[in-house]
Amino acid sequence: MPTGRVERLLRFGGMASGIAGNVAAGGLRALAQGRRPEMAQLLLTPANTLRLTQELSHLRGAALKLGQMLSMDPGLVLPDELTAILGRMRDDARHMPPKQLQSVLNAEWGPGWYGRFARCDVRPFAAASIGQVHHAVLPDGRELAIKVQYPGVRASIDSDVDSIAALLRLPGLLPRGMDITPLLTEAKRQLHTEADYQAEARHLARFGALLAGSDMFVLPELHADLCTPQVLAMRYLASAPLESVIDASQSVRDRVATALIDLVLRELFAFGAMQTDPNLANYRYDMEAGRIVLLDFGAVQLIAPALAADFQNLARVALNGGTDETREALLRVGYFATDTAQHHQALIQSMFDLAMTSFRHDTPFDFARSDLLQRLRDMGMAIGNDRELSHVPPPATLFLHRKIGGMYLMAAKLRARIALRPMLEEYEGLR
Repeated sequence: MPTGRVERLLRFGGMASGIAGNVAAGGLRALAQGRRPEMAQLLLTPANTLRLTQELSHLRGAALKLGQMLSMDPGLVLPDELTAILGRMRDDARHMPPKQLQSVLNAEWGPGWYGRFARCDVRPFAAASIGQVHHAVLPDGRELAIKVQYPGVRASIDSDVDSIAALLRLPGLLPRGMDITPLLTEAKRQLHTEADYQAEARHLARFGALLAGSDMFVLPELHADLCTPQVLAMRYLASAPLESVIDASQSVRDRVATALIDLVLRELFAFGAMQTDPNLANYRYDMEAGRIVLLDFGAVQLIAPALAADFQNLARVALNGGTDETREALLRVGYFATDTAQHHQALIQSMFDLAMTSFRHDTPFDFARSDLLQRLRDMGMAIGNDRELSHVPPPATLFLHRKIGGMYLMAAKLRARIALRPMLEEYEGLR
């Protein structure tokens, strides 16, 4: 894995040069065939797709994480083809070789660290964009999950994001006039936070306290004496992927989906903090205890009381208000701005109105039988492909929107049936 800033910049340069060469060759072929090539089509070819996904998966770190974050975009910023390309990277992180792992742990724990364990598996059982996770057993038999950060990740965040931004700004990928600088600035901030494992340890402890005694959720306990800024040690919890619940009974699927949606509402309206990464790999299921295992608290965003109040008002008017009140509430949250064209405001409001149909009934909403998600995706693609719409919602709103959208996808995957309105009305001021 490339660790130095210069080495990573060279890899980005080689990737950009290769993509540019493919674009030039594709343009010449199109001209020779009498066709006028479009830049977006030249960029999003299978050859460029393969190069982009392979290089970012090899680089890992902020480059891969930002790609994964953007792959969750529902069409509001990126074109459909690019989100599909980036989506292939979500499960394609590669782990570092044992020699590199040993160097990292020698630096964090000191030579001879292996003697602290009865067993420590060198090969990880999970690998992601910023780190990989190993199974270890202490001499007293306690099992741990050890998350080890890839070397050089924190130092390369800003340059990696800037390099990805340069690729995104190639002609034809984004609408003319769209300013993604605030989003990229927020991405850098969040990535620096995610790369701080001591901050993640604090978030894990905070959520552990908030959910203490829960009959639905369990979180791993920290093993503090092994934690460092680049290593996070916690109790290993035996569990299965959340997808294993797909074949469970309807009542189990409904119970799991209800609990996760309610958790989002509590994070937004009660906790003042939200884990904003909706990747299903962050949620697992303990079949024996019937509880959801919550993992990965790196992407925690604190929610300002004013923003929570704005979202509460938006939910209230969406349930009970009219068109004008909903428009004003959407404006306050930042889904569009005062200078956004009226027809674009209407498109965004109609998409939001459609999304809220599932919340307007007291009876269970059947995620399996509804075409709501496909209709929302089609509308999102139409909005995203409108090259004249350049407004980008505030980063805080986008990251909350990303988590909420992820829970819709989760409920659809579990084919859940949930009465959503009563859940929402439990929070003061929404009736």
